[in-house]
Amino acid sequence: MDTSVHCGPCHNGQMTSTFTEPSESPALLLLGGRRDDMSERGVDCPGDLPEPSDPDLVRRATAAKESLGERVFILGHHYQRDEVIQFADVTGDSFKLARDAAARPAAEFIVFCGVHFMAESADVLTDASQAVILPDMAAGCSMADMANINQVEDAWEQLAEAGFGDVTIPVTYMNSTAAIKAFCGRNGGVVCTSSNAEVAMRWAFDRVGGVDGTGKVLFMPDQHLGRNTAVLQLGLSLEDCVVYDPRKPLGGNTEDELAAARVILWKGHCSVHGRFRKVNVDAARAQVPGINVLVHPECTHEVVTSADYVGSTEFIINTLNAAEPGSAWVIGTELNLVRRLAHAHPDKQIMFLEDTVCFCSTMNRIDLPHLVWALESLVAGEVPNRVSVDPQTQEQAKVALERMLALPAKDASKD
Repeated sequence: MDTSVHCGPCHNGQMTSTFTEPSESPALLLLGGRRDDMSERGVDCPGDLPEPSDPDLVRRATAAKESLGERVFILGHHYQRDEVIQFADVTGDSFKLARDAAARPAAEFIVFCGVHFMAESADVLTDASQAVILPDMAAGCSMADMANINQVEDAWEQLAEAGFGDVTIPVTYMNSTAAIKAFCGRNGGVVCTSSNAEVAMRWAFDRVGGVDGTGKVLFMPDQHLGRNTAVLQLGLSLEDCVVYDPRKPLGGNTEDELAAARVILWKGHCSVHGRFRKVNVDAARAQVPGINVLVHPECTHEVVTSADYVGSTEFIINTLNAAEPGSAWVIGTELNLVRRLAHAHPDKQIMFLEDTVCFCSTMNRIDLPHLVWALESLVAGEVPNRVSVDPQTQEQAKVALERMLALPAKDASKD
């Protein structure tokens, strides 16, 4: 496994680094080159895109952004490709970016370089006079799409008919559609991020008798974040968790199994973080004895329990920023971010926790041609790819988001 960033020779007193790219995996939809109609939003860009090889793209993006001035505010997710990130006014994770958008009421246009659910959240939190734009409507999220609102409503009805409705609180990860957030809003639930999942889950349990009681949490859509939070942070057992498969009656569980469960985990996962395996951790430790293993909590339970450090994207960034020069790290998260961290820290040895390409393929649909097209459309007086959440869904989703904002602060050292 030769996927590391090696400290290179010194030039002018500065350390340099090289990043050895993982090999390409044909199973992935690399860089938005193709579309999976079963799991992604298959909406074609309705305008004419400049060719990716156009050497004038950077100049055109710069000119369009300067022409729009304060009217436009560009958000760039941490997993976004560098050619797009260079034009972002702010970078961050999905919830931070949505809050950043809400804090800029003077911006007429919010261009969200992320995926669809993120743009929805920005539309929920921003003023109605602001237009949230997603440069490519095909930039969906396979995890978010694994929790369809009709499936969730049906599951909730089945749980109620089985007698568990009054003792179950829904919690949805930020990586979910506005419709799922609205479902939580109208059913006494809450939204969480990977940073505050523990606090949100404790809050939910407190509504039904506490962690030590008999109440339940329905956690959507990422089973791994839910399981890791319940077991490693709340002290529940793996046996306290059941997986709910929406394609099966009662999610594939018996009524007795649901009665005994404390956490009902929706059968969903991240297509990037779900690729990492314990064998990758073992290989990294064998290659570099003493290496620090740092992973995202969307990874599987076996990977998380094999790691030295586990935390959100911001936690990963902050941990690398504070790490000692000369230290070695293997990181289990999206490749664009790992590559960016490696080049930002040439004084550290940084490895990617996989031996094949592991981009977020849907995030990578937002490329420079799409961004240029969106910005130039705005300059021309057209508003392309506006993401609009209907007023009722907005109101109910905002209830769940505001409950999250009202949660007690967690220990910042764990963020």
